[in-house]
Amino acid sequence: MAEVNNAPWLTLLGWGEGGTQGLTAASRQALESAEVVFGARRHLRLLPPLNAEVIEWPVPFADGITKLLNQRGRRVVMLVSNDPFWFGAGTTLAQHLSANEWQALPAPSTFSLAAARLGWPLERCTCLGLHAKPLTRIRPYLHVGRRLLVLIRDGAAVTELAALVTRLGFGDTQLTLLESLGGDSERIRHCRSDANLPDDIAHPVAVGLEVAGNGPGLPLTPGLPDHFFDHDGQITKQTIRAISLAALAPMPGERLWDIGTGSGSIAIEWLLAHTDNQAVGFEQNAERAARARSNANNLGVDWLEVKQGRAPDVLNDTPLPDAVFIGGGLSQALLDDLWQRLPEGVRIVANAVTLESEALLAHWHQQAGGELLRLELASAAPIGTRRGWKANYPIVQWRGVR
Repeated sequence: MAEVNNAPWLTLLGWGEGGTQGLTAASRQALESAEVVFGARRHLRLLPPLNAEVIEWPVPFADGITKLLNQRGRRVVMLVSNDPFWFGAGTTLAQHLSANEWQALPAPSTFSLAAARLGWPLERCTCLGLHAKPLTRIRPYLHVGRRLLVLIRDGAAVTELAALVTRLGFGDTQLTLLESLGGDSERIRHCRSDANLPDDIAHPVAVGLEVAGNGPGLPLTPGLPDHFFDHDGQITKQTIRAISLAALAPMPGERLWDIGTGSGSIAIEWLLAHTDNQAVGFEQNAERAARARSNANNLGVDWLEVKQGRAPDVLNDTPLPDAVFIGGGLSQALLDDLWQRLPEGVRIVANAVTLESEALLAHWHQQAGGELLRLELASAAPIGTRRGWKANYPIVQWRGVR
């Protein structure tokens, strides 16, 4: 009986700026026995002479996937920057392959090399891959005294990042520019974020940041101060927002529907709770919908999706949520629709401020159960030469589970 060869046909080979210098014996063996080698142009220039067919990976990245899959049955090596599964191509490619089709032979990641050069404990650093993402995603991590390691697209993006950090009030931040780590052209330079940066920063580049300055960091607890959000008054205020988010109880990877999103404050804080969280805001006012998107971008959660329209009609063709917040547009029709549309187990929180919507929630509580709360807040305000309590409008909140 013939022996079946179950060896993977594809090897994702971690490839650094030093080419073959840092390869392990297993990586050298895979490269030398390959029939086909794929790689980006900057990787291929470091290849030694091989008997394999060499194919340059196209741009954009997705255009090369079919070419790679067409090589099934041959011994194929794909050169991937450093660690294929840390902000690398391995994550994308594995989605197109069975587990027995590939193996990965990683090299030290750029983060590991950067920490080794700087003497920073990698487990205490925040590591971000922003080479293909908006630079504003750094915003939640700007806290004085923290160390960040960031992968950046090119020199122009480094300049843009420094300007962003400075504009946000962290101009005292010390930057370390780490170019071509592990290669013959490795270069490390230091400067402040508010200084004139060099105009010859070379790709690939990472940046180490030691955050300093007087800028406002984003608190880690729910209920950001209202001034972090641009709004026209249609915003769930800080204290009520904190209580509402506690009731919504976001957990990693969950999706929120924020109905009547207004400034987007609830959805944005849901996303800030964990980077894997998702949120969809629904807003019938076009100006407010645009404002919610802008707030999300400014606070580093640009993946907030905002759909313009009136609920429940606008809810169609939207992936079902794990939790729903109703901050505006409350009606019996909306509650009935949600009860029919949502699967069991979805958490729902609705806030009401008018007598009509309060009566609606009281009736709904009697019908559907859950909890009904009345939240009354007052703040100290001048009364002539003295002070007294100035009451805010009370909020009635219903919390339930479908």
